[in-house]
Amino acid sequence: MLRGRAVPQTTTDQRLLDGRGPADWVHTDPWRVLRIQAEFVEGFGLLSELGRAVSVFGSARTKVGTDEYELAERIGAKLADAGYAVITGGGPGIMEAANKGADRVGGTSVGLGIELPFEQKMNDHIHIGLEFRYFFVRKTMFVKYSEAFVVLPGGFGTLDEMFEAVTLVQTGKITRFPIVLVGTDYWRGLLEWIKDKMLSSGKISAADPELLHLTDDPDEVIQIIMRAHESRERQAQQAAAREAGNGA
Repeated sequence: MLRGRAVPQTTTDQRLLDGRGPADWVHTDPWRVLRIQAEFVEGFGLLSELGRAVSVFGSARTKVGTDEYELAERIGAKLADAGYAVITGGGPGIMEAANKGADRVGGTSVGLGIELPFEQKMNDHIHIGLEFRYFFVRKTMFVKYSEAFVVLPGGFGTLDEMFEAVTLVQTGKITRFPIVLVGTDYWRGLLEWIKDKMLSSGKISAADPELLHLTDDPDEVIQIIMRAHESRERQAQQAAAREAGNGA
C-alpha cells in the first residue's frame, strides 16, 4: 500500500515501456533476483538427468605433470569407470586433471565455472559446462547432484567447499554422503587440529571427525564412495518395504 508522497508519479507499465534513461536498473537487487533465479533454472535443467556423479575439488594452481595432478587424473578415470560422472569447478590444475581422467576413459566430464575478476577459462576436457555469476548457486549444484565429494590439496576455495559440505552433513541438511580427503601429508595436520582443538574443547561431537575420510589410494576413494552409495540404497529399500508393510 502506498499513500501520499509515496505514490509514484508514473505507472509500472510506463516505466517498463519507456526505453529512455540510464541502464542502472539492470544492476539493482530486484533484477539480480531474476538473474539468480535464471542461474538456478539453467543449472537444474542442465544437470537433472546427469545420473550418479561425484564432485572433485582441489587447487587450480597444481601444475601438469606433478604427482598431485596425475593422482587427480587417475581418480577421475576410476570414478568414470565406476559409472560416476565427474564434476569439477571447470578450471585448471586439479579440476582439469579430474576432468581429463574422466574424458580419457569415455566418462562424463562436467565443469561448473565461476565468474572471477581474473581470467580462468574452462579446461578442454569438459563435455557439459556452465559458468555461474554467484558462488552460492554454484555450490548448490555441486551438492545437489553429487554422491560424494573428493577433496585433493587446495587453498581457501577448496576448504570452503569441504567445510560447507561437512556442515550440511553434520546438521542433517543433506543426506549423509562421504567426503574423502586425498593426500595424507597435506590433510593430516588439519584433521589432528580438528580432534585436538575442536573436539577436545567440545566444539564438535565425537562422531563429527568421522565424516571425513583420509586416503592416498585412488582405489580406496572409489571403495568408500561405492560402499556409501550401496548403504544408502539398502536403507531406501528397507524404508520402502516398511512403508509398504504399514500400508498393508
